[in-house]
Amino acid sequence: MRLTLRKASLPEAGSGTLGPAKVDTRTKALTKRLQPGDVAVIDHVDIDRVAADALVAARPSAVLNAAKSVSGRYPNLGPDVLVEAGIVLVDDLGPAIMAVPEGRELRLDGGKVYLGDDLVAEGALQSEETVARSLEEARANLSVEIESFAENTMDYLRRERDLLLDGVGVPDIRTPIDGRQVLIVVRGYHYREDLATLRPYITEYRPVLIGVDGGADAILDAGWKPDMIVGDMDSVSDRALSSGAEIVVHAYRDGKAPGLERVQELGVEPVVFPATGTSEDIAMLLADDKGAEVIVAVGTHATLVEFLDKGRAGMASTFLTRLRVGGKLVDAKGVSRLYRHRISNLQLWLLSLAGLLAVIAALWSTAAGQTFFGIVGARFDDLWSWVGSLFSGGG
Repeated sequence: MRLTLRKASLPEAGSGTLGPAKVDTRTKALTKRLQPGDVAVIDHVDIDRVAADALVAARPSAVLNAAKSVSGRYPNLGPDVLVEAGIVLVDDLGPAIMAVPEGRELRLDGGKVYLGDDLVAEGALQSEETVARSLEEARANLSVEIESFAENTMDYLRRERDLLLDGVGVPDIRTPIDGRQVLIVVRGYHYREDLATLRPYITEYRPVLIGVDGGADAILDAGWKPDMIVGDMDSVSDRALSSGAEIVVHAYRDGKAPGLERVQELGVEPVVFPATGTSEDIAMLLADDKGAEVIVAVGTHATLVEFLDKGRAGMASTFLTRLRVGGKLVDAKGVSRLYRHRISNLQLWLLSLAGLLAVIAALWSTAAGQTFFGIVGARFDDLWSWVGSLFSGGG
């Protein structure tokens, strides 16, 4: 695409330099190379919360979106996250913004984006008020989106009935899961906070740690090693793939697995799991089929709005998967609220012994205590002599 520049008057005095442009059509890929102060140039209809959280963590000076951040299809959560974090958000700039050269300094005047003295594109500068208004209008269309979601759910059930109901197609794995608790980490909503909260639980129960794509890096960053990595391998690091974890590559139903070649190039021979739906789903199905006692979910989708916020019809599979695993599934926040550190019988005995020794030491340090222990010692000697005389007389 050629970049068409239009001569325009210079921005007014109130405008300023945003920073160097970083351009990518895939927001997930862009956030990996964003530096604080960069300008994120994206083409992302209905920015979801996961993408917004990743952008906020990268601390760009602005987010320039070629598409509409709120299309009106449903009340997506991402734009509100961005503006609440104080990040400049300009919407609906059109395809011209995607042709901005990487690294070039951009300036902003209202919704107008300048490259040097030239106007590159013009969109709508968003604020908390404009985003709130757009989300309110989107809520009016929510019923239509729910109907579409229900249709997608039934379609998925028809296509994956054998997998959901009978576990047909679940591959064999070497990681022992039967009878154990499993912690599945998705790099989604508040995953860092949830992992930090679950640290005592993980230390004590030693659950099987399964990272879904980038969730494996989250496990490593928290100081643990994943037992298994599940996904299409598009957002997980080589460090995680080489950590010794068992690798399960999520493939399409026709057997094509885009991430397979990458894993094999690292010298790792993975397990391939062909299935419709998301990698999050197959991780849960795998844990359930292999006999997990409890499945604790970190960063996964739990509410209807979160399912819709993922922005794809395949999220219907996550809804059905949660029904499939049933009572085994516990959200991380529920575990952190219910979990209490267990005190073992040995710990109770040691605590009691420590208390008893403290009392003895305190008594021994007093004259009365020394007299008491002297009397007890004399009585014990008398008892020992009496028991000895019984055995001597019997001899």
